[in-house]
Amino acid sequence: MTKTAQRPTDTLEETRDEQSPRPNRRRRILLMVVAGLAILGLAALVLGGGFLNPGAATDPERTMTAVQIIPLVILVVMFVVATKWPLNIGVMGLVASFGVGYFMLGMTDKQILEEFPASIVLTIIGVTYFFSMAQRNGTINIIVQSCVRLVRGKTMLLPWVFFLIAAALTSLGTFSPAAVALLAPAALGFAYESRIHPVVMGAFIINGAHAGGFSPLSVAGVLVHNIAVENGFPISQGALFIASFALNLILSVLTIVLFGLLGKLRDGEGGQLADVDTTSTGRPHGQQILTLVLIGAMLVCTLGFHMPIGFVALSAGLLLAFINIKEHQTFIGGVSWSTVLLVAGMITYVSLLQHVGVIDTLAEQALALGAPLLVALVLCYVIGVGSAFASSTALLTAFIPLAGPLLATSSLSASGTVAALAIAATVVDVSPFSTDGALVVANARDNDRQRVYKQLMMYAGGVVLVAPALAWALLVPTGIM
Repeated sequence: MTKTAQRPTDTLEETRDEQSPRPNRRRRILLMVVAGLAILGLAALVLGGGFLNPGAATDPERTMTAVQIIPLVILVVMFVVATKWPLNIGVMGLVASFGVGYFMLGMTDKQILEEFPASIVLTIIGVTYFFSMAQRNGTINIIVQSCVRLVRGKTMLLPWVFFLIAAALTSLGTFSPAAVALLAPAALGFAYESRIHPVVMGAFIINGAHAGGFSPLSVAGVLVHNIAVENGFPISQGALFIASFALNLILSVLTIVLFGLLGKLRDGEGGQLADVDTTSTGRPHGQQILTLVLIGAMLVCTLGFHMPIGFVALSAGLLLAFINIKEHQTFIGGVSWSTVLLVAGMITYVSLLQHVGVIDTLAEQALALGAPLLVALVLCYVIGVGSAFASSTALLTAFIPLAGPLLATSSLSASGTVAALAIAATVVDVSPFSTDGALVVANARDNDRQRVYKQLMMYAGGVVLVAPALAWALLVPTGIM
């Protein structure tokens, strides 16, 4: 669901360099279109009440002041800049919080940082610290190889195996880009060996990563739940997880059907990827056994005793560090500091927007545009299209607060609406312009990378068109959650 890890960002840049000028030109055109739509959408929200309902123009509650417009324009500029260049939007958010809070609003540093998300930051640090060790000591590789051996000879089950492995990793706390980065080399290698279309395999890894990405143990699940609670509409974490898993499972089935109808499930471009090790890994031993035990203990502590996942993961990681103290610095380097900055910066800045009334005013303008169901659908599409090019996490922190007034003035289900927004923001990460999609392209064979890029981009376009509407239709009007 995030696009912030340093290694995936580097891979994304390498992938761009390897593509021809024509796709790069196409990407620039798409970026310009998205930026234009974002600006037009913002103008519609700000001015829509006056255009669509002339009587609303005289209502002072529906008019944005300069103090509200300037921080909002800065937010749009930050998204455009972060989309065009590999800059961390969280750093921009912290700097913008200082600039707006200190110079425009006269706030002190303590007032600016009142809403700094300390608990979420601790969760991110804890889970990435622990799983960096699990990856380095070979535990993740053992899990992957063991699952693959279970379907030996049944190659069309391989995409589902990697779907479930990715879902398991993210449901335990691994970030979706990290899970994709761990699995993509082996998965694409098996795809070429088994003549499975690499786009199918890549889509299944990404869908699996997002299927488990909103579990009560995951950073994204904790993030969405906390934002919802802070904005006055608590949601069910279990329902959010089930909805995300179900929607991504449906998209994976639709992917199989689509490629089957096109006759492309089996790929004629196959061949072995030389650097993939498909040999047996043997049984776990030493640190790997301890790591598996600690993963089980984390599940018991967090699900059974409702202990905070951040502290539990840090404790488990520290125990592993004592076992292998010489490599402790490399484990610290595995913490996703870029995600820490992104979440901290965006939540801090959005809280500042709430302080000056931007969120409430935008929500009022959105409600003035039509029925609550229509507004929810528009929000799903805006966050889905934007997330195909920008950070899913950043967009979630900005858009979920907008749902507060919508939910307060309608009978829409809070859990269903928030789940639809969260799913719409993440399922589009199959785009080759996102970190997850770029990792799939980067792990394709050298002579096949351009084909995978083009076909993944077409597939992502279909997902952007279908997935937000599907999430909305199944979760919002039905009131199933």
